[in-house]
Amino acid sequence: MAEPRTVAPAISPALLYHDAKAAIRLLTEAFGFEQSALYESEDGTVLHAELVFGNGIVMIGSKGRGGVFDEAMAGGGPSGVYVVVEDTDAHHRRAVEHGAEIVMPPTDQEYGSRDYMARDAEGNVWSFGTYAPKGAQISPSGV
Repeated sequence: MAEPRTVAPAISPALLYHDAKAAIRLLTEAFGFEQSALYESEDGTVLHAELVFGNGIVMIGSKGRGGVFDEAMAGGGPSGVYVVVEDTDAHHRRAVEHGAEIVMPPTDQEYGSRDYMARDAEGNVWSFGTYAPKGAQISPSGV
């Protein structure tokens, strides 16, 4: 029997936060992400974290720690990330229970999705809904 194979996502958003630890708490507690990696400096600064949701990953780091990516993102504004969920209303309830700022309550969209939006403490907008964008087709052999 063949062993299950993990496929890394081709696209992974990377977000920098002034308080990366608070962002990780919100994403795991309120939105149901699972922390799969965390690398910190000796002073506790988050150098890199990976949070998994379904087959997607978002990478988190601390602003102001230096380096090319940090410098390139210095003038960047808030981002928007869309996450596919099975039950928008249940996911929304969990977010509300954990104090997430809701920008739009669960709403039926004309294209058939049911979505809601929340904003994190640093202005990024997280959209959660039932619409699943179609990905690339993969042959049965996985190639």
